[in-house]
Amino acid sequence: MWAVLALLSAVFAALTSILVKIGIEGVNSNLATAIRTVVVVIMAWGMVFLTDTQGGITHISRKSWIFLILSGLATGASWLCYYKAIQLGEVSKVAVIDKCSIIITLILAFVLLHEEFGIKSVIGCVLIAAGTLFMI
Repeated sequence: MWAVLALLSAVFAALTSILVKIGIEGVNSNLATAIRTVVVVIMAWGMVFLTDTQGGITHISRKSWIFLILSGLATGASWLCYYKAIQLGEVSKVAVIDKCSIIITLILAFVLLHEEFGIKSVIGCVLIAAGTLFMI
């Protein structure tokens, strides 16, 4: 199931890039990011209430709160940079460079989370980096 959800995530992320490029024309990128964020907040809380999981908020540990907040700040910074980049550049190039996050994620997962980083991961990172350079 995780693979299906990951594929759907990729499809929706691709749609996001195309839809924002069309919608951001003549709009400040920070304002566009704020509008998108409000929609995401409404949708996320809607799912919490739809699945009746709002009661779990009292059981979240301090450590989880800290890291969820830091994750939110990183997401916000990413979105602000991404929107400005899309406004200034071509979606096809911005999206490709943005996907370098895969390489950074693999390295951080190895260093910080001590996840396995085998030969396949190294080859994959090299191919992603080469493909990124080739496409831009």
